Amino acid sequence: MSNENTAKLAVLIDADNAQASIVEHLLAEVAKYGTAHAKRAYGDWTGTALKGWKAQLLEHSIQPMQQFAYTTGKNATDAAMVIDAMDLLYTGRFDGFCLVSSDSDFTRLASRIRESGLTVYGFGERKTPRAFVAACDKFIYTENLTPIAHAVALAEPVEPGQLDAAMAGLLHSVLEAASGDDGWAHLGEVGNQIRKRKPDFDPRTYGFPKLMPLLEANGQFEVVKRDHGEGNPPVAYARTRR
Repeated sequence: MSNENTAKLAVLIDADNAQASIVEHLLAEVAKYGTAHAKRAYGDWTGTALKGWKAQLLEHSIQPMQQFAYTTGKNATDAAMVIDAMDLLYTGRFDGFCLVSSDSDFTRLASRIRESGLTVYGFGERKTPRAFVAACDKFIYTENLTPIAHAVALAEPVEPGQLDAAMAGLLHSVLEAASGDDGWAHLGEVGNQIRKRKPDFDPRTYGFPKLMPLLEANGQFEVVKRDHGEGNPPVAYARTRR
């Protein structure tokens, strides 16, 4: 895959299964990983159910993909999105896909795209089934994209830096695996390994914009910055506190 900053991405949105209100924040998040060379939203645009989406399509230059509901209870939108995704995949013009839905029906699509060597970024609500989350290289919960939605999504407030036992255990394991002989691990490599093990890990879930301040605020870890020669920016390292 190309460098993330120059990656050509296809953004495919299941409008039947995503909120129009998150589009601006969604595209800002997508821009962190590359450039959206294709932006498509799928649904039945002849009805009233997607009324809130129509203004967002125009403002953000998202192409509406019309899909009639042929019969009650069957989601024709999903099938149309999968077919389009495969067509785009076979063009060879993209480095990755952004699949926007909370629907587990896209699990196999995500796996198939990854099998072709492309990166898959998933976007969905916290209710998204684990199978779809795990099928993506990285999964971003849309509640984390806006502070208000994030606050509402949390059933219980999370104190800054507070980690559940499973997440703390994962961080300890990753730091151990990524550490050098001196016990310190390059923070960039730590982030890469966490993403591979837990695609939906996001420091914003715990009240921090990045991994480093999350670790700094938690008493179980130490973080330092080291200089690597004149003209080079300091590099962050972390380890389990001893």
